[in-house]
Amino acid sequence: MEIKLMSFNTQHCLNYLEQKIDYDVMVNAIKSCGAEIIGLNEMRNKGEAEDYEAQTEILANRLGYYHYFAKAIDFEGTNPYGNSLISKYPILSAKTVLIPEPKVRKYDGYYEDRCLLLAELDINGQRVNVMVIHFGLNPDEAENAVKAITDNLPDGKVILMGDFNLPPESELLLPIKEKLFDTATLFGENKLSYPSDDPYIKIDYIFLSRNIKAVSADIPEIIASDHRPHTATIEI
Repeated sequence: MEIKLMSFNTQHCLNYLEQKIDYDVMVNAIKSCGAEIIGLNEMRNKGEAEDYEAQTEILANRLGYYHYFAKAIDFEGTNPYGNSLISKYPILSAKTVLIPEPKVRKYDGYYEDRCLLLAELDINGQRVNVMVIHFGLNPDEAENAVKAITDNLPDGKVILMGDFNLPPESELLLPIKEKLFDTATLFGENKLSYPSDDPYIKIDYIFLSRNIKAVSADIPEIIASDHRPHTATIEI
């Protein structure tokens, strides 16, 4: 059977063109791609601020899917923010792995706490692991994120997706590419993901363990969030 994957940085479900939180445009983007397993970045959860809603649950309910939210940080101490998984298939287990902050910050850029979402799905009786991550902006944060992935890489079938904030030629991605298959290999042409209205760089990825057959991959020209979604079709 073929399954459609989607990696999507939603920028907290902000409609990029209208600059307002818009669940309809996010749901329509997911539906238009036919996505069944979706890794989401920059998602909010219920907090004290009025605009911090249970966004993962809202999207999942509109799709009739299962869901899990992985908190990376509480903005202003009370507003959860992180990565999410929405799945047509049951989530057997899920956990949040916090990515350690660099002990010494080597750069002047913006630093932010990040996390790795690690889940196991039941896809018609087969167990498939899904990892969703959002890298920091600085190289030392990226190094810690790569280590978090490789240290927590499960046995069996694995899907890894997210916003890596790194271009494909970055050497920081090499430890991941040694272990997993980059579905962008199937593009056939150069495809970029950010910003969605006029992209100049690819920073979003879907990687697979080599025991999963990759059928196709794409970055559709969808302007919903500030990132275009990255999709892939796999065969299980």
